[in-house]
Amino acid sequence: MSGRLREYRNEIRWTVVVVVLAVLGIVALWPRGAEQPAEPGGAPAPAQVAAQRGADPALRASAALEPCPSGPPTGPSGATGTCLADGTPADLAAMVGGRTTLVNVWATWCQPCRTELPALQEYSRQPGAVPVVGVQVQSDEDDGLALLRELGVRYPNVHDPDNRVRAALNVPAVLPMSYVVTASGEVRRVDPPVAFESADEVRAAVQRTAGGAG
Repeated sequence: MSGRLREYRNEIRWTVVVVVLAVLGIVALWPRGAEQPAEPGGAPAPAQVAAQRGADPALRASAALEPCPSGPPTGPSGATGTCLADGTPADLAAMVGGRTTLVNVWATWCQPCRTELPALQEYSRQPGAVPVVGVQVQSDEDDGLALLRELGVRYPNVHDPDNRVRAALNVPAVLPMSYVVTASGEVRRVDPPVAFESADEVRAAVQRTAGGAG
């Protein structure tokens, strides 16, 4: 009887040893730092979301965009995005800041937008031009920065990853689309909505839409 008891105890000891070694092996092979833990419900952790949305710092620097202006909020409420110049939150109402402003909505896949962006840049540099603000929608932030760098566009731009700006402006499916936001905050769509091919066309559209301003 005592011999069987000793054998039973030995079996238990070896079982415990095997289990411990197996656990140590799993811990040693477990990947470290590969992924951020998910939030309850399967949603990505905040750090993971930030990493997905953040643009390449080197690309952002090389694009050399003008900083997003800020002033007394006037214009569409809730129109918030990301300033492409530095990645900080940007409120379109504060960017307008009580000044008549031309807001242009574009995307990297939109071929007419590629034609229009340089015309807007040329207009923005002319004496008497109203401030120009670009809003990139439905396209990757890095791709937008690369396109602006390629075309030499430097005026302030906002990335709209959550379609908040687009919803606030009630932008239709057709792009590009431009709006004149008056000093009082009234939003007026530029009609007809055609892609600008020159700075003169931009100036004429602003004057027509704003009633002489710009």
